Amino acid sequence: MENHGEQLTEAVGKLVAASISRDIGFLLAKLHAASSIVNNRALAEFDLKERSYSVLALAHSGLEPTQREMAEFLSLDPSQIVALIDELEKRGLVTRVPGQQDRRAKTVTTTAEGSRLFATARQAALRAESVALDALEQDEAATLQALLRKALWGAGIG
Repeated sequence: MENHGEQLTEAVGKLVAASISRDIGFLLAKLHAASSIVNNRALAEFDLKERSYSVLALAHSGLEPTQREMAEFLSLDPSQIVALIDELEKRGLVTRVPGQQDRRAKTVTTTAEGSRLFATARQAALRAESVALDALEQDEAATLQALLRKALWGAGIG
């Protein structure tokens, strides 16, 4: 088994010389795929996956996001958000309430149980992020985060 791992590493090492390994889109997709595996493993003990964890995190943010805002922010179809919220709601982790600005729009917030689960799951997610970015120094990871936020939402994001 060890030999197979060495062969795989050699093959990947060889392919790093391909021009695609310098394409930002490819690199972002590759990092996301690798991170997703680590994140989903870390979140499994909470019966969460990246998407449900992301919804829980937004519900816990105190920003009272609507389902539509969550769908747009997470780049998901509204029906996917509804299914994720339904699942979390059945587990007693989130609740939908009429929005203060528009009572027809439902905002999503965590329940007390959801807040407790989120706090624990967040620690696991942060450890997973650390594993996924293991090759980076702490300041490099912070720079990567700042650059990604800037690329996604512009220079004015703090």
